[in-house]
Amino acid sequence: MPIATPEVYADMLDRAKAGSFAYPAINVSSSQTLNAALKGFADAGSDGIIQVSTGGAEYLSGPSVKNMVSGSLAFAAYAEQVAKNYPVNIALHTDHCPKDKLDGFVRPLLAASTERVKAGGTPWFQSHMWDGSAVPRDENLEIARELLALAKAANVVLEIEVGVVGGEEDGVVGAIDEKLYSTPEDAIATIKALGAGENGRYLTALTFGNVHGVYKPGNVKLRPEILKQAQEAAAKELGLSADARPFDLVFHGGSGSLPEEISAAVDYGVIKMNVDTDTQYAYTRPVANWMLSNYAGVLKVDGDVGNKKQYDPRAWGKEAEAGMAARVVDACEALRSAGQHA
Repeated sequence: MPIATPEVYADMLDRAKAGSFAYPAINVSSSQTLNAALKGFADAGSDGIIQVSTGGAEYLSGPSVKNMVSGSLAFAAYAEQVAKNYPVNIALHTDHCPKDKLDGFVRPLLAASTERVKAGGTPWFQSHMWDGSAVPRDENLEIARELLALAKAANVVLEIEVGVVGGEEDGVVGAIDEKLYSTPEDAIATIKALGAGENGRYLTALTFGNVHGVYKPGNVKLRPEILKQAQEAAAKELGLSADARPFDLVFHGGSGSLPEEISAAVDYGVIKMNVDTDTQYAYTRPVANWMLSNYAGVLKVDGDVGNKKQYDPRAWGKEAEAGMAARVVDACEALRSAGQHA
């Protein structure tokens, strides 16, 4: 199918919320990891979200070029061609963009999408993330308000983060302290600043102990009930029933989360969960196994000819893609999106 139109993306998000499931949002940094993610979603019978971070976008432009915008547009153009061969809907997203990179990443991409939409086309990306976790809340929401207006004009969904995700991802560092937990006051401030959809649709990453990086199950102290409290506070502010879920929530920093924590987060309104660390490992582990298992053909080439069939990047690349695709299927099953393709 073609990359999701804004209307299809809105339907994806609405179905997830109504059906109490979430889409894995898989970070990619190459054509191979993109293809692996696409296969994983197709194998799971799940629609999905594929995204690039600032570092991933730089890498896609060429390691000596490091242009986030050209890398992102190249990724989107490639994805547009290959995704239509898979029987699921795929939305494209840009991940964590801090304040100092807005002018070199999100703002020019929104401008490019606006121009494309005015010409009768669809946006390059279906959603973009503004990561204001490193600035004071009022400034975070002020910038979010400005970006939401730009996103609405481009027919794009904005993702924001209110609270702090611990650990490090692409240079965005969050301390592991009490700021990892969003408050009901954060939820109310967000509603007051951005509205509840009338000013443009947005996704909200509220934090409940999330930490980026590699952690064993149980080591990350998540408190999913914070999401329930935030939804209740927002519902009260909007005059809705106590069991309403005004926010479209996003789950960041999910590595090491227990299945019951993921399930509870989805119950409380999470419809998108970022997956990066786990899929990176799932991609790289088969490559390491291939290289060690085929040492004579791949690595022991000096003084000999080696075995081209073993060091051909397509040979080990297929193994890597299969490993990552399988991990995407696992994510779809954990988030209940498997088999939910419309």
